[in-house]
Amino acid sequence: MAPGLYLVATPIGHARDVTLRALDILSAADVIACEDTRVTSKLLARHGIATSLTAYHDHNAERARPALLARLARGERIALVSDAGTPLISDPGYKLVRAALDAGVPVTTAPGPSSLLAALVLSGLPTDRFLFAGFLPSKAGPRRSALGELASLRATIVFLEAPQRLAESLAAMAETLGARQAAVARELTKRFEEVRRGDLGALARHYAEAGAPLGEVVVVIGPPAEQAASSGDDIDRQLEQALAGMSLRDAAEAVARATGAKRRDVYTRALALRSADKPR
Repeated sequence: MAPGLYLVATPIGHARDVTLRALDILSAADVIACEDTRVTSKLLARHGIATSLTAYHDHNAERARPALLARLARGERIALVSDAGTPLISDPGYKLVRAALDAGVPVTTAPGPSSLLAALVLSGLPTDRFLFAGFLPSKAGPRRSALGELASLRATIVFLEAPQRLAESLAAMAETLGARQAAVARELTKRFEEVRRGDLGALARHYAEAGAPLGEVVVVIGPPAEQAASSGDDIDRQLEQALAGMSLRDAAEAVARATGAKRRDVYTRALALRSADKPR
């Protein structure tokens, strides 16, 4: 095996998900950089691999990266793995890859399991155009802003989410993105794999009642439905209903999403309706 940095996908659930090429690389590497040495050591023990391990994760990446780059400069072979699935997805690995490339070090990958791709293909939602958006912010305000930035995107969106925040996040998605079709996938490729499909509101209600699920969670949301342009009277009617319980800004955003009309035009109509309702 030639010197360089190797990105190696590890099993998400079943041990058999690891590829033969991945096992060859892990066996031949001079060192394996991993998120958690305890997790990766179990994988190596299962397959009789004795390669040494070193930790590389969010908390030590700035300190660990120079040492790894120095080893690469000496012509060593380093395998980079995550705890489960394909490395560089929501972890600090891309900074090591960027630095290795800048230093002229060869970088290659042994592709394999990926939770976001597994969830996408199991969701039954369009796969021809999609965006992986990582984790949403945990606080309500930043989360609403992040979702608002994605509301007009005509593509399937894939999120990772913590189980204990799932119901709250789904409710925020339903409020901001509307009644889109979605899927919640958990425990992918494991014994208790589950994919629950439905609109965002129904999924939010289910997990609010059922409680936080077990295991890692991926949420897949379909693109906004194509809608015919609404008439001015229809927009005004929807605005009147929305203004009864929402702020002017929130009402305008909700009606713009529902009708496909330009947000600026809907906001102007909302201002006119609010002014007309004020007593003279």
